[in-house]
Amino acid sequence: MTPPSARITTGSHDLPVSPALASFMSGGWAPSPVDHAVRAPRGGATRGRRARLSAHFPGERLVLPAGRLTTRSNDCDHHFRPHTAYAWLTGLTGEDQPDNVLLMEPSGSQGHHAVLYLRPRSPRSGEEFYRDRRYGEFWVGPRPDLEEAEALTGIECRHLDELPGALSGPQPPTRTLTGVDGAVDALVAARTPGEAERPRERELAACLSELRLVKEAWEVEQLQLAVDHTTEGFEDVVRALPRALRHPRGERWVEGVFNLRARAEGNGTGYETIAAAGAHACVLHWVRNDGPLDSSQLLLLDAGVETDTLYTADITRTLPLSGRFSPVQRQVYELVLAAQEAGIAALRPGVPFRDFHRAAMRVIAEGLSEWGVLKAPLDELAGDSGLHRRYTLCGSGHMLGMDVHDCARARADAYVEGVLEEGQVLTVEPGLYLQPDDETLPVELRGMGVRIEDDLVITGDGARLMSSALPRTADGVEEWMGALLEG
Repeated sequence: MTPPSARITTGSHDLPVSPALASFMSGGWAPSPVDHAVRAPRGGATRGRRARLSAHFPGERLVLPAGRLTTRSNDCDHHFRPHTAYAWLTGLTGEDQPDNVLLMEPSGSQGHHAVLYLRPRSPRSGEEFYRDRRYGEFWVGPRPDLEEAEALTGIECRHLDELPGALSGPQPPTRTLTGVDGAVDALVAARTPGEAERPRERELAACLSELRLVKEAWEVEQLQLAVDHTTEGFEDVVRALPRALRHPRGERWVEGVFNLRARAEGNGTGYETIAAAGAHACVLHWVRNDGPLDSSQLLLLDAGVETDTLYTADITRTLPLSGRFSPVQRQVYELVLAAQEAGIAALRPGVPFRDFHRAAMRVIAEGLSEWGVLKAPLDELAGDSGLHRRYTLCGSGHMLGMDVHDCARARADAYVEGVLEEGQVLTVEPGLYLQPDDETLPVELRGMGVRIEDDLVITGDGARLMSSALPRTADGVEEWMGALLEG
């Protein structure tokens, strides 16, 4: 029997390796260069992005980690997605990036010199490539070696093992994107402990968000691709509704159908799919998706495909599961649609970001007043009372990009208290969430949730509806669903 000390504890079904097998595994391997054709970065764009960041922090080192693998259970990890700032600055978006760190070293008049510290491909001379379940090539696939990574990115690349040495000894002033990689945080904190660093780190995170507020033309193209694939996913769901209606967990069936499209066409979903039927639609972020579908109810589907380049769509449609809105369902739907139309009409460069939300909420408040749900005078509802928020709690939209709630670390005066600019991409998504136990509502309105969400890019004189291929009017939704179900 092989003693326990002779084993490498890499997993529950790890087997001992004899000296003969170890010797046999170490030779006879042909070169196998990594093919990154699908995820090739845009070298020119990423150089320009790093230069823009560099200009904000002259003479300071910037530490930008990709992030670490996160355990799902025991020896199984979640799918890895590199941190958005790292991916935006390097162009590297794949699952082979965990633990990598981009350092931007100050270099006098030249601004910064970028160095990428990474875990290269396992050499065939050791055991990692066939025994390490987390990083070994036999277990999780190949990684580029240092030369391949340098050719791919245009960035000087060094072995990850050299990172502790680079962060020791006398150092320039340093800012770190914290909360991404605990090991990197610990390395930097060991040298610069204390509260004094925290405002500096917040400033770095804010700058990285603000630099991404206005999208490059290529980024808008990637977002349009995400929207187009998301449209296909919504079509898939409608075609699958007859089967989903028969399943005791119809919401899960809907989620699975959409997620299949997301994995087939991109990196996956940009966020957890919300497939909320009936009163579940009153839960703003319902992702349990464990309920049945009822043909007398509505389905709120909030979902987005994330491209391989990590740009995500974010679209919501509320669909009548019978294929036709009932009169009361149509009443609620058309009020939300009118609010969305008012919000979209308010979008143009130079106006305050919050104006589209205010326009949408004005319509919602007026509609609730006309229904007799809100009893206050209209002038009071149009003020600061916020009584309508009982039925529509959250904001009416957000920036969109590599994160579904993009640029969230930006300072208020650059984002939510700022003004819209040409090239920004955002959502407009008012909703009504009429809780099933809300006694301020007529019985026929209770337990109904409606949200209509679309993605738009700010243009020179207004905004372009990127998700126009999905109908928004009640008649249009019914006609679209009918055609897909008949087909």
